[in-house]
Amino acid sequence: MPDSAAADPGNPAPEESSPPLSSATTNEAPAFGWSSYAERINGRFAMVGILVIAALELCTGSTVIHWLGLG
Repeated sequence: MPDSAAADPGNPAPEESSPPLSSATTNEAPAFGWSSYAERINGRFAMVGILVIAALELCTGSTVIHWLGLG
């Protein structure tokens, strides 16, 4: 049975030579500035940072406030 995209003349096959216009996680193209892609990446880095700080506090027994010399 032929491929459905090739059998439908109204649906041309995508060009193989052009790069994808979207990222792996959204349909929005990666861009600098205030975009939902940038906010998603910033949020993920923040979550990883909080987890690392919590793990260090559990392993060392002292708080971030103590590490920074504020208490």
